[in-house]
Amino acid sequence: METKQRQKILMIIVAVGAVLFLGDNVVVEPLIAGWKARADHNQQLRAQLENGQKMLQREFYLHSRWASMATNALPSDQSAAEAELFKAFDRWERASGITRVSIKPQWKQGDDDKYNYMTLECRADYNGDIEKVKQFLYEVEKDPIGLKVENVEISSRDDNGQQLSLGLQLTGLQLNPPPASQQP
Repeated sequence: METKQRQKILMIIVAVGAVLFLGDNVVVEPLIAGWKARADHNQQLRAQLENGQKMLQREFYLHSRWASMATNALPSDQSAAEAELFKAFDRWERASGITRVSIKPQWKQGDDDKYNYMTLECRADYNGDIEKVKQFLYEVEKDPIGLKVENVEISSRDDNGQQLSLGLQLTGLQLNPPPASQQP
């Protein structure tokens, strides 16, 4: 009788162990994983909410900045946009006294399917002394035309560093350009 009772006790212990093992794997671990997933999702939602609140606080600035960008963007006609860009280069050159070597504009279609835009990438090379280069860059930066300075390269053309060479890469934004069939 003692062996049968010992077998029953061992069977009960094994059954309880199996139930605990299955309960842990089937019930507890999925509950913990679900809890962690919900906590992570809640954290992401809190971050999105905080970001949204910050954007709402900056709403006026963002709208005014976008309005400024849209107003100062290049005209939707490519030839008019290029003409405006060349007029801007002429203004900057006259104000600084720098000497133009070359200007090479190139149109690129926007990468985003959601928004209709094109960019006018322009590489310009100039020669002049440090004062002329400095004044030219100042004029570029203060001009309200919607251009982004992508790259500036300054190198010396003589041993004393009195004559400099300026390489400038600019990008202009053209919002809502005409369809591709109407472009030259």
